Amino acid sequence: MKKALIVWGGWDGHEPKPVSDILADALTKEGFAVEVADTLDAFLDADKLKSLDLIVPEWTMGNITAEQVNPLLEAVRSGVGIAGVHGGMCDAFRNDTEYQFMCGGQWVAHPGGSVTYTVNIIDQNDPITAGIDDFEVTSEQYYMHIDPAIRVLATTTFDNPVGRGDVVMPVTWQTNYEKGRVFYCSLGHSADVMAMPQVLKMVTRGMVWAAK
Repeated sequence: MKKALIVWGGWDGHEPKPVSDILADALTKEGFAVEVADTLDAFLDADKLKSLDLIVPEWTMGNITAEQVNPLLEAVRSGVGIAGVHGGMCDAFRNDTEYQFMCGGQWVAHPGGSVTYTVNIIDQNDPITAGIDDFEVTSEQYYMHIDPAIRVLATTTFDNPVGRGDVVMPVTWQTNYEKGRVFYCSLGHSADVMAMPQVLKMVTRGMVWAAK
């Protein structure tokens, strides 16, 4: 049985506990043994982290100490997968650039706040996105600084943000951090968005992929 650790906390506006509950339920249905923690001290035990198959951070903003982040980074470098959504993974620990390097991107803005926008699936052949059609969502549309090395699976288009013309922005991607697989989806602002069938299917598949 594969083992996953979900660590939730940080800014309450992203509903970290309800979103974590949805992610834990999805992984349990995929046959994972899931541990859930509400403290970053869950990252302190390097040997325990390396025994996992998957780590799912759900912790928007906040601060992480070197004693907490270094075992996390070491575990992923050694081959443990990491997967997450929205600000819970890619707007966490804004001062820790190595963590951001691992993730493959970092949130910087959501012009207009909550807006209705289209998510475009750009790779219908990938197992993570197969069978999912383009769909609309009303939520924060994440403008991100991204690593050009990521492999993009879904995008959204911004309509002339701050006078920059149309901007195609990654929504869902894969990458790696040495031996570890990394999956991210910028959707998941709240539990209702996370529970959308297209979102939950894509994220569940992404978590399973990262754990291989």
